[in-house]
Amino acid sequence: MQDVVIRQAVQADLDPVMEVYASARRFMKETGNPTQWGDDFPPRELIDGRICRGELYVLAQEGAIHAAFALILGPDPTYARIEGGSWESDSPYGTLHQVASDGSVRGVFQRAVDFSLGRRRHLRVDTHADNKVMQAAILRAGFQYRGIIYVRDHSPRLAYELVA
Repeated sequence: MQDVVIRQAVQADLDPVMEVYASARRFMKETGNPTQWGDDFPPRELIDGRICRGELYVLAQEGAIHAAFALILGPDPTYARIEGGSWESDSPYGTLHQVASDGSVRGVFQRAVDFSLGRRRHLRVDTHADNKVMQAAILRAGFQYRGIIYVRDHSPRLAYELVA
Protein backbone atom coordinates (compact mmCIF):
# COMPACT_ATOMS: atom_id res chain seq x y z
CA MET A 1 0.00 0.00 0.00
CA GLN A 2 1.26 3.46 -0.91
CA ASP A 3 2.33 5.88 1.79
CA VAL A 4 0.03 8.59 3.04
CA VAL A 5 1.05 12.03 1.76
CA ILE A 6 0.01 15.50 2.83
CA ARG A 7 -0.06 18.11 0.11
CA GLN A 8 -1.56 21.50 -0.53
CA ALA A 9 -5.08 21.20 -1.92
CA VAL A 10 -5.82 22.26 -5.49
CA GLN A 11 -9.12 23.29 -7.05
CA ALA A 12 -9.72 19.78 -8.43
CA ASP A 13 -9.77 18.52 -4.82
CA LEU A 14 -12.83 20.55 -3.83
CA ASP A 15 -15.51 17.87 -4.45
CA PRO A 16 -13.60 15.03 -2.73
CA VAL A 17 -12.76 17.35 0.18
CA MET A 18 -16.42 18.24 0.60
CA GLU A 19 -17.16 14.50 0.77
CA VAL A 20 -14.58 14.19 3.56
CA TYR A 21 -16.37 16.97 5.45
CA ALA A 22 -19.72 15.21 4.95
CA SER A 23 -18.22 12.03 6.44
CA ALA A 24 -16.78 14.00 9.34
CA ARG A 25 -20.17 15.61 10.07
CA ARG A 26 -21.80 12.16 10.19
CA PHE A 27 -19.09 10.92 12.56
CA MET A 28 -19.46 13.96 14.80
CA LYS A 29 -23.20 13.38 15.10
CA GLU A 30 -22.68 9.67 15.84
CA THR A 31 -20.19 10.47 18.62
CA GLY A 32 -22.30 13.01 20.51
CA ASN A 33 -21.31 16.23 18.76
CA PRO A 34 -24.26 17.10 16.50
CA THR A 35 -24.09 20.90 16.69
CA GLN A 36 -20.46 21.92 16.12
CA TRP A 37 -20.72 21.56 12.34
CA GLY A 38 -24.43 20.85 12.04
CA ASP A 39 -25.56 19.86 8.56
CA ASP A 40 -23.54 22.24 6.41
CA PHE A 41 -20.29 23.40 7.99
CA PRO A 42 -17.80 24.10 6.62
CA PRO A 43 -19.55 25.68 3.64
CA ARG A 44 -18.18 25.03 0.17
CA GLU A 45 -17.34 28.73 -0.26
CA LEU A 46 -15.11 28.70 2.84
CA ILE A 47 -13.20 25.63 1.66
CA ASP A 48 -12.91 27.01 -1.87
CA GLY A 49 -11.43 30.21 -0.42
CA ARG A 50 -9.00 28.22 1.71
CA ILE A 51 -7.83 26.37 -1.42
CA CYS A 52 -7.42 29.62 -3.36
CA ARG A 53 -5.37 31.15 -0.52
CA GLY A 54 -3.17 28.07 -0.17
CA GLU A 55 -4.42 27.34 3.37
CA LEU A 56 -6.00 23.93 2.81
CA TYR A 57 -4.09 20.65 2.87
CA VAL A 58 -5.23 17.14 2.05
CA LEU A 59 -4.09 13.77 3.23
CA ALA A 60 -4.06 11.37 0.29
CA GLN A 61 -3.28 7.71 -0.17
CA GLU A 62 -3.05 6.04 -3.58
CA GLY A 63 -4.49 9.21 -5.10
CA ALA A 64 -7.62 9.24 -2.95
CA ILE A 65 -8.25 12.06 -0.48
CA HIS A 66 -9.05 10.82 3.02
CA ALA A 67 -8.65 13.93 5.17
CA ALA A 68 -8.31 17.70 5.01
CA PHE A 69 -7.28 20.52 7.29
CA ALA A 70 -6.59 24.21 7.14
CA LEU A 71 -3.35 25.69 8.44
CA ILE A 72 -3.63 29.44 8.84
CA LEU A 73 -0.35 31.22 9.55
CA GLY A 74 -0.61 34.47 11.47
CA PRO A 75 -2.98 35.98 14.00
CA ASP A 76 -6.50 34.57 14.22
CA PRO A 77 -9.00 37.23 15.33
CA THR A 78 -11.04 34.69 17.30
CA TYR A 79 -7.96 34.00 19.43
CA ALA A 80 -7.42 37.65 20.40
CA ARG A 81 -9.55 37.25 23.55
CA ILE A 82 -9.38 34.19 25.78
CA GLU A 83 -11.41 33.60 28.94
CA GLY A 84 -10.52 31.45 31.93
CA GLY A 85 -6.87 31.25 31.02
CA SER A 86 -4.15 32.77 28.88
CA TRP A 87 -1.89 31.91 25.99
CA GLU A 88 1.53 30.53 26.84
CA SER A 89 3.24 32.53 24.11
CA ASP A 90 2.60 35.58 21.93
CA SER A 91 5.10 34.39 19.30
CA PRO A 92 3.88 33.98 15.70
CA TYR A 93 1.61 30.94 15.46
CA GLY A 94 -0.36 28.82 13.07
CA THR A 95 -3.93 27.73 13.67
CA LEU A 96 -5.39 24.40 12.66
CA HIS A 97 -9.00 24.65 11.47
CA GLN A 98 -11.53 22.31 9.87
CA VAL A 99 -9.56 19.14 10.57
CA ALA A 100 -11.62 16.28 9.10
CA SER A 101 -11.26 12.67 8.05
CA ASP A 102 -13.35 10.09 6.23
CA GLY A 103 -12.26 7.57 8.88
CA SER A 104 -10.19 5.34 6.62
CA VAL A 105 -6.74 6.53 7.78
CA ARG A 106 -5.73 6.54 11.44
CA GLY A 107 -3.85 9.31 13.20
CA VAL A 108 -5.03 12.14 10.98
CA PHE A 109 -4.83 14.85 13.64
CA GLN A 110 -1.31 13.85 14.69
CA ARG A 111 -0.23 13.79 11.03
CA ALA A 112 -1.69 17.29 10.55
CA VAL A 113 0.15 18.51 13.66
CA ASP A 114 3.46 16.98 12.59
CA PHE A 115 3.11 18.53 9.13
CA SER A 116 2.15 21.93 10.59
CA LEU A 117 5.05 21.95 13.05
CA GLY A 118 7.33 21.83 10.02
CA ARG A 119 5.94 25.23 9.04
CA ARG A 120 5.39 26.85 12.42
CA ARG A 121 6.66 25.67 15.82
CA HIS A 122 3.79 27.36 17.67
CA LEU A 123 0.27 26.05 16.99
CA ARG A 124 -3.22 26.75 18.28
CA VAL A 125 -6.44 24.83 17.81
CA ASP A 126 -9.93 24.88 19.25
CA THR A 127 -12.91 22.56 19.40
CA HIS A 128 -16.45 22.30 20.72
CA ALA A 129 -17.03 21.07 24.28
CA ASP A 130 -19.04 18.13 22.86
CA ASN A 131 -16.22 17.01 20.57
CA LYS A 132 -14.65 14.50 22.95
CA VAL A 133 -12.89 12.63 20.14
CA MET A 134 -11.04 15.77 19.00
CA GLN A 135 -10.27 16.84 22.56
CA ALA A 136 -8.54 13.50 23.15
CA ALA A 137 -6.58 13.79 19.89
CA ILE A 138 -5.51 17.34 20.75
CA LEU A 139 -4.21 16.32 24.17
CA ARG A 140 -2.46 13.21 22.75
CA ALA A 141 -0.65 15.49 20.31
CA GLY A 142 0.83 17.49 23.19
CA PHE A 143 -1.39 20.56 23.21
CA GLN A 144 -2.27 22.21 26.50
CA TYR A 145 -5.73 23.52 27.33
CA ARG A 146 -5.55 27.33 27.59
CA GLY A 147 -9.15 28.59 28.06
CA ILE A 148 -12.30 29.52 26.12
CA ILE A 149 -12.43 31.49 22.89
CA TYR A 150 -15.49 32.49 20.87
CA VAL A 151 -15.91 31.81 17.15
CA ARG A 152 -17.68 34.07 14.65
CA ASP A 153 -21.18 33.06 15.71
CA HIS A 154 -20.16 33.85 19.33
CA SER A 155 -20.32 30.22 20.43
CA PRO A 156 -17.62 29.09 22.86
CA ARG A 157 -14.77 26.75 21.99
CA LEU A 158 -12.12 25.05 24.08
CA ALA A 159 -8.76 26.52 23.06
CA TYR A 160 -5.43 24.68 23.06
CA GLU A 161 -1.83 25.61 22.32
CA LEU A 162 1.38 23.78 21.48
CA VAL A 163 4.74 25.56 21.63
CA ALA A 164 7.38 23.17 20.33
